[in-house]
Amino acid sequence: MLKVGYIGLGLMGKSIARNILKAGFPLFVHNRSRAAVDELVAEGAIAASTPAVVAAQVDVVFTNLPDTPDVEKVVLGERGIIEGAHDGLIYVDNSTIKPAAARMIAQKLAAKGTLALDAPVSGGDIGAKNGTLTVMVGGEASALEKVMPVFQAMGKTITHVGEAGAGQVAKAANQIMVAAQMVAMGELLVFAKKAGVDPRKVVEAIKGGAAQCWTLDVKPPRLFEGNRNPGFKAYMQLKDLKIVLDTAREYDIPVSGTVENTRFFQQMIDSGMGELDNSAVVGVIEKLAGIEIL
Repeated sequence: MLKVGYIGLGLMGKSIARNILKAGFPLFVHNRSRAAVDELVAEGAIAASTPAVVAAQVDVVFTNLPDTPDVEKVVLGERGIIEGAHDGLIYVDNSTIKPAAARMIAQKLAAKGTLALDAPVSGGDIGAKNGTLTVMVGGEASALEKVMPVFQAMGKTITHVGEAGAGQVAKAANQIMVAAQMVAMGELLVFAKKAGVDPRKVVEAIKGGAAQCWTLDVKPPRLFEGNRNPGFKAYMQLKDLKIVLDTAREYDIPVSGTVENTRFFQQMIDSGMGELDNSAVVGVIEKLAGIEIL
């Protein structure tokens, strides 16, 4: 059985690591803060002092980190994964980072005999806990085949999109749609409320038709309960949208809708709502409209 390492035990990373452990894989874990490490060690994982130590002891090492600079530091920096890299090691990144960075990391690790897969995920904290994430994979098919049993412990849909960086392109595309859905949902809820109609009944009326989507199925009940806790934090949504905009500039791609949606999420962060769920972007629209949905 593959020995697995997991680095980055945040809101989603800890749940993913736990599912890998539950599936029976020997698991080595490392995190900047100790509490999550101690929690998983109590469940059978093994603590490692640095990313390099993790990499040296496993067949597959995962990262799940906030942003591109964090991944570059953990993989390529001092005491990073690259210092523990060895022939046959496979590196998998569950983070959402710039496609160009994923390609660069894959090239540098290849020189150490290590194959890399960029494998960002979608499905939020619920999908991470339930092992039902969608995984978008870039990199060599042979590496994916070896790691597939581990992916199956964390996700329901695993798709090989293409070569290195392709998984991150797919995730950026995913975030274009997610942001659009969150803003559109916020607008329709405020629209209904201010026009004098119960937004709950509007959601019931439309969610079975052409407007049906995951966002409309999952998010309104939470919002109607006054629950705007993450989920997927708004500041991370903004970070992902900036990756979209950077990549769009790199390839000269028009993304005017995403530019506008990014402004909404920037207003969230500027208003101190960055730690809330991305669906809480409705709060920005509420302020603009002068009305609340509850």
